[in-house]
Amino acid sequence: MKLTDYEEALLAGDFGEPRRQAMSRIVEIGRFFDAEDCVEVAQAHIMADTEALGEAGVEHLEGLTKYAEEDRWVKIPTITDPRGADLNAYERIKQDERFVSLERRAIDAFRALGVMMTDTCINYQTVLPPVKGEHLAMGDTGVVIYSNSVQGARTNYEGGPAALAAALTGRTARYGFHLDEKRRGSARFELTETPQDWAEWGALGGIVGNAMGSYFQVPVIDGVTGTVPTSDDLKHFGAALASYGSTAMFHMVGVTPEAPDLQMVFDGPPPDAVTIGRQDLKDFMASYGGGDDSLDVVVFAAPQLSVMELERLAGLLKGRQVHGDVSLLVATNPENKSAADRFGFTDAIEGAGGVLLEGVCFYQMHARELGEANGWTRLMTNSAKLTNIIGGYGYDPVLADMERCVDSAVAGRVV
Repeated sequence: MKLTDYEEALLAGDFGEPRRQAMSRIVEIGRFFDAEDCVEVAQAHIMADTEALGEAGVEHLEGLTKYAEEDRWVKIPTITDPRGADLNAYERIKQDERFVSLERRAIDAFRALGVMMTDTCINYQTVLPPVKGEHLAMGDTGVVIYSNSVQGARTNYEGGPAALAAALTGRTARYGFHLDEKRRGSARFELTETPQDWAEWGALGGIVGNAMGSYFQVPVIDGVTGTVPTSDDLKHFGAALASYGSTAMFHMVGVTPEAPDLQMVFDGPPPDAVTIGRQDLKDFMASYGGGDDSLDVVVFAAPQLSVMELERLAGLLKGRQVHGDVSLLVATNPENKSAADRFGFTDAIEGAGGVLLEGVCFYQMHARELGEANGWTRLMTNSAKLTNIIGGYGYDPVLADMERCVDSAVAGRVV
């Protein structure tokens, strides 16, 4: 790799041992992906909940805090993905104190490195949104695909150690979606009907994701008609697409910034399109939800909820009460939780028997152990991303729109 004088000095240890280790990691990643050089990045986003970190990961972070502040402090704005525990509410959902103790240690270590504990997978809706052309080192799948596709920024999926390396150096290897040629369309999908709610947008993401065969494929979605998709629509679509397809970028013709028309996103004639219609969406959603009508827990998470989603949920719960045999969990970030408190959404959700969690996301909270502690097996959600993930934690997921999820929570059974 071609390194600048600054990068060579980092590698030589001139800026301290943590940065030397970080630059060495970046070079190894770059060599693996045949990167010619590095690119300067504007911000980093670290996925590092303790289920992923484990004891060894937390000890590694704590080891970095032993160095002088000038050697360990991050060089660029650096934010965090959801944590594994809401320190203000974990007892209400019977979360194991061992996991909470590990979270406290990780938080202390991150703060000692200068990392901002934003604890969110929807930073693009709340904290320092990326801009077109900006190079980033982002971790969460939903963050990456939204940053690349909707905002036109440039990032690959950065694992926790790689994102931390970028944070300490302000650099990442220039490969993948940092390059113009990797951002071109490579598959085409034609909609005969536009999704109507967040669950359907997620279902569309799942359908397209299942058709992907490589991280470097870039699907192009054509045929979106009617009202322009909202930020939350695209959030659910992208999060599901990234989850089912390990996909880091999409184009939506006439919607996303690099796809003003079909011809602009392909090199050469557009390929034949795969058609997706109303029945395909119905079939996808029906694939989650067979069997009996039993219900243990309703979860709104993955991605965390925006203020607009919280407002919708609060309205649906107004004057109603969650059934005593069902738990209702809602995850958002600290900024939106504060807003929900101010706007009365928290009172509406919790007054109906729900629990509004901040700074967490359900599947990152040691979900298997949570299920065992609370007797949860049958889970209902409007997140297609969550249905894709949560089966691996021992749950039987049901996918439905927000209204049907709330009706079911109130009825105590899947309706």
